[in-house]
Amino acid sequence: MRRYFGTDGVRGTVNQEPMSAEFSLVLGRAAGHVLTRHLGHKPHILIGKDTRLSGYMIESALCAGLTAQGMNVLLVGPVPTPAVAYLTRSLRADAGVMLSASHNPAGDNGIKFFASNGFKLPDEIELEIEHCIDHLPPLPPALEIGKAARVDDARGRYIEFLKSALPRGMRFDGLKVVIDCANGAAYDVAPRILRELGCEVVAMAASPDGFNINRDCGSTHPERMTQRVVECEADIGLALDGDADRLIACDARGQIVDGDRVIAILAEHAAAQGGLTGGAVVTTLMSNMGLERYLSGLGLAMHRAAVGDRYVLEMMRDTGCNMGGEQSGHMIMLDYNTTGDGLMTGLQLLLAMSEQGKALADMASDMPLFPQKLWNIVMPVRRDVMADDAVCLLVEQAEERLGGNGRVNVRMSGTEPKLRIMVEAEDETLMLDVGESLVEAISARVC
Repeated sequence: MRRYFGTDGVRGTVNQEPMSAEFSLVLGRAAGHVLTRHLGHKPHILIGKDTRLSGYMIESALCAGLTAQGMNVLLVGPVPTPAVAYLTRSLRADAGVMLSASHNPAGDNGIKFFASNGFKLPDEIELEIEHCIDHLPPLPPALEIGKAARVDDARGRYIEFLKSALPRGMRFDGLKVVIDCANGAAYDVAPRILRELGCEVVAMAASPDGFNINRDCGSTHPERMTQRVVECEADIGLALDGDADRLIACDARGQIVDGDRVIAILAEHAAAQGGLTGGAVVTTLMSNMGLERYLSGLGLAMHRAAVGDRYVLEMMRDTGCNMGGEQSGHMIMLDYNTTGDGLMTGLQLLLAMSEQGKALADMASDMPLFPQKLWNIVMPVRRDVMADDAVCLLVEQAEERLGGNGRVNVRMSGTEPKLRIMVEAEDETLMLDVGESLVEAISARVC
């Protein structure tokens, strides 16, 4: 059982365990010890962060713990999560760390580790670190501590990496793009790269103050972005989240293009050019059945993983697929990066539009969408409710009511004490009735 690490690292409210300065220092010492033991030499570890005010505190404490245990640290400052994955590889670091709580509000923060290959640390290493937190080793001698140094050109390196994923000399002259940076990690690099590629850029939520990350902006609140697209007659809107690993787009009419439709557009484009491996894409249990039908019509399969980009990536590697994603906007394109990358996704959308000569509204426009709704039940504590036979029976009964023309998914959030219940069906009235009845019945059982 995990005590600290969830599906996306350690996360919580700042100044409450485990997201405190004290815990961050201990975590740094534990991680330093475990990684040193596995590598057999004094490791280098890279640390990036988003724009939360607490990032300074946690960065300092984590850096202190790592250097105290003998690790050398490279500090790259505010950069997107996918930049940390890339820079860990590019700078030949032995591990990377991103300090972010993704789309959560400014009062939360998180610590996510990457291995030297840019993939998340294996589960067994995270569990070793958890064990070490409660059994800290002795500190090394005074002259064997590590050192810390800042990397000044991290953002520029990441911008050049993003460009390298496009055809040589490719520009997007004439395209007007609204980019919502969520007052987060991409506040600088996102507008910069779009301008360098020739776009007319309208930047939004690009003035972080340490407190406004994700506040009424970004991929979880795209309403202002869609409104701005219509007002300024832009060709496309792109909304990132706080650490820029996910993207929600909108077309010129202000209509939302979520992760499912982005997958459809990019998979179709890649398949037409012979660039889609495995004859399939990987999505999650939350992806719409309409996407599955659309891909089937293209002769492509769809594999469903558990919710979380970690599980999407695992299935991609198991099935040989190079493209996968989530309805929430995470897109993983293994030909380019090892984790979800919102900016990379946006650039690939612009590339598909340019090469096909189509407006975004005309791409995958005939993909059907089944009515779908997600309910959240706040739990007293996180626990596996599907281990409760009575809850399993309630879910089975709900699925029987859908008669094979819909789906039910019940799961605990990987980052919050919330039970998420998703119901999807061809008939919206039936979907709502089944969902509301199920939520009421499960709430009475678990709360």
